Amino acid sequence: MISQRNMLLAAGIITLVGSILHICIIVGGADWYRFWGAGEEMAQMAESGSTYPAIVTLFIASVLFVWSCYALGAAGIIRRLPLTRFALSTIGAILLARGLLGVPLLFVAESAYFAELQARPAFLLWSSLLCIVLGSLYISGAIRLDKATSETASTATP
Repeated sequence: MISQRNMLLAAGIITLVGSILHICIIVGGADWYRFWGAGEEMAQMAESGSTYPAIVTLFIASVLFVWSCYALGAAGIIRRLPLTRFALSTIGAILLARGLLGVPLLFVAESAYFAELQARPAFLLWSSLLCIVLGSLYISGAIRLDKATSETASTATP
């Protein structure tokens, strides 16, 4: 069985890599936006010099960075952040929702972006699977963190 610390360490490292990857996409430009599934519209905006793709991607990178800090803090790698259990549970729920709803949305949502994804669904399938795994790691880590905190509190009480 994987320990709570290792689950959160894995979640934190994977999420941190995702954050760094998003920064690399900004630097890589339009071809990177295309390759990583951001859509042709984002790629064209990046090619034309618009700051919109970089701002959106930087926002995603920042969110992923904060999420990784919560996981790494709960794993004891860095200082623990406030509301850790709540944050880990919320992050896990968001990731699970993205993972579980990503593929069905492909078939019901109507937009140019979803039409692109329907033409090459591998990105959506792999990213959905990754989100399900990550969400499970965050939620499992939060549950085990909650149990570990409860056990510590019950043994500390006389």
